[in-house]
Amino acid sequence: QVQFVESGGGLVRPGGSLRLSCAVPEFALRDYAIGWFRQAAGKEREGVSCLGRGDGGVYAEAVRGRFTISSDNAKRTVYLDMNSLTPEDTAIYYCAANLMRVRCPSTQPFTQHEFAYWGQGTQVTVSS
Repeated sequence: QVQFVESGGGLVRPGGSLRLSCAVPEFALRDYAIGWFRQAAGKEREGVSCLGRGDGGVYAEAVRGRFTISSDNAKRTVYLDMNSLTPEDTAIYYCAANLMRVRCPSTQPFTQHEFAYWGQGTQVTVSS
């Protein structure tokens, strides 16, 4: 059974930065758009960013300008660089593949039922 593996979470002060990594199989990078999601305590899981073939990434409004999604195909890894972190960014972060799309749609890019291969998540805590 395919499951992505997230890493890189931790405790960071407000204003700090973290880089999250998502290890994925080669076929996933080739065939699917890859998304990052997060779920804060007591809240529903929400989309953060999506990276598809040939696109520069799509971002949720809450993180646009602070987060950057990228990939290293040789390392079969998708990254989420997070800057200017605030306590509101505290959550478990997950990555997954959109089995219905190679590119991230500009509208509704985080339709969760389209995504699979969810990892266990990595905890990000932003606190002073």
